[in-house]
Amino acid sequence: MKKDNVLIEVKNLDVRFPIKKKKNFFQNEILELRAVDDVSFNINRGETVGLVGESGSGKTTVGRAILRAIDPTSGDVIFHAKKRNVDVAELEGEDLRKFRKKMGMVFAESSNNIATMGLNTLRTYRPRMSLVFQDPYSSLNPRMTVRDIIAEPLVASGMMNDREKIDKRVRKVAKQCKLNLEHLRRFPHAFSGGQRQRICIARALVTKPDFVVCDESVSALDVSIQAEIVNLLKDIQDEMGVAFLFIAHDLSVVAQMSHRVAVMYVGKFVEYAKTESLFFKPRHPYTHALLTAIPQIDPDKAFDPIKLEGEIPNPLSAPSGCRFHTRCPYAVELCRQKEPEWQEVDKDHFVACHRTNEFDFQR
Repeated sequence: MKKDNVLIEVKNLDVRFPIKKKKNFFQNEILELRAVDDVSFNINRGETVGLVGESGSGKTTVGRAILRAIDPTSGDVIFHAKKRNVDVAELEGEDLRKFRKKMGMVFAESSNNIATMGLNTLRTYRPRMSLVFQDPYSSLNPRMTVRDIIAEPLVASGMMNDREKIDKRVRKVAKQCKLNLEHLRRFPHAFSGGQRQRICIARALVTKPDFVVCDESVSALDVSIQAEIVNLLKDIQDEMGVAFLFIAHDLSVVAQMSHRVAVMYVGKFVEYAKTESLFFKPRHPYTHALLTAIPQIDPDKAFDPIKLEGEIPNPLSAPSGCRFHTRCPYAVELCRQKEPEWQEVDKDHFVACHRTNEFDFQR
């Protein structure tokens, strides 16, 4: 992939949280929870990267750290602020161009580190990054109309002040998200879960962002509604060229949505590859175990998921060596003693496993 096509470049990202633990009656002990540990990957323009793993593996923390919703402990998040081929200033005349000039936005070949930039500079990037929350019920203000909810990012960022232009932009993005004009006058309680998620997507896209984090954005919806939302996101991506970080538990949805997929376990990436490569030829035992849990459509194929014994380790006291060795059926003494290196085993297929060349997992 050409370097010019990279939008988000994550390098050695660490996110740690201090945890206070009672040592005795008089003293407290400060422990360090390593929610994200030395994660590196790229997201290209107009691409969807899926992020999967068990609950507590650090997926949401990665997404929020990239957006600087939480401050990373160390590492870099480089946003390549290069102007896209599609003129982003088409946002109703000169409004967006004037706004970015006023805010000091520079479209250049140089990149900018979101992880370390000051708050004033970070504010100039906010309209270019957005987030779709997991719960469409609690992420909408019940006292605001749908029109005001969608328009809020434009008003809060100072991108638009003219009500007529705001209404025009809101109607346009609402139509893209399959919302009717009459919906804009209603309040969130009048909508179903799928419709509320469309409202959340419209709010995320109203500023024409380059990058959107979808944090379990379809997990709370029925299967038929999930399919509608996934198809909507793909249509919007084709139309607007937006890049997604798609965080999910459902691997079948990730397979449909993503161009590349990263598998995360206890704060670390264990495998990262193109979707076809990862789903049809996984190279890590954890990835293989997750894939065997996907129900088969073919009734002639036996459904025999691999049962991983034990629980996911506590990030406060991660095991030595490979973090998966406590549950891995293929673990040897080397796995317990030495942490595996992040290596490229095939073209654009990365894995962290000592024994990866010994396996031949096929689906």
